[in-house]
Amino acid sequence: MLRKASAITRSKSRGKPAGPEAVHVPAPGEGKRGEDGYLGYLLRQAHAAVRLTMERTLADLGVTSPQFAVLTMLNAYPGLSGADVARLTFLTPQTVGVIIRNLERDGAIVMTPHPVHGRIQQWTLTKRGTALLTACRERVIALEKRLASGLDAKAEASIRRWLANVATELQEE
Repeated sequence: MLRKASAITRSKSRGKPAGPEAVHVPAPGEGKRGEDGYLGYLLRQAHAAVRLTMERTLADLGVTSPQFAVLTMLNAYPGLSGADVARLTFLTPQTVGVIIRNLERDGAIVMTPHPVHGRIQQWTLTKRGTALLTACRERVIALEKRLASGLDAKAEASIRRWLANVATELQEE
């Protein structure tokens, strides 16, 4: 059985239809991928762009975006359990387990048993982990400056407050 060709095609020249029946696929910032789009979609689109850029920025350090998130949270809150890290980084416990094993193998973090609940493993950064996080942070701070370019301090604070409020408000549902 032959399938009818899709009317939506992509061309190698960005945003231009491939043929007379082709539908224009908007580039980021156009149509529903721009100011006319749903806020949730725009947040996801922005997140995907930031994550891809961060992955490329950290690649030569051998650090992924999720690993950076784990290192950041362990630095901010030493002694977290794997479950706590998963909640704070929006990753599954299974993913965090793999990340933690890899970071431990590489000497970036170390496990200590919980003083009261011996089955709970607490994780902290080692000197190597702190140095790795410092190198990552320099690059991520440069990316954040790029994200905030064109914003004055008041606008940036307003956006940060709005994003934090979105997470707070929607979490309560």
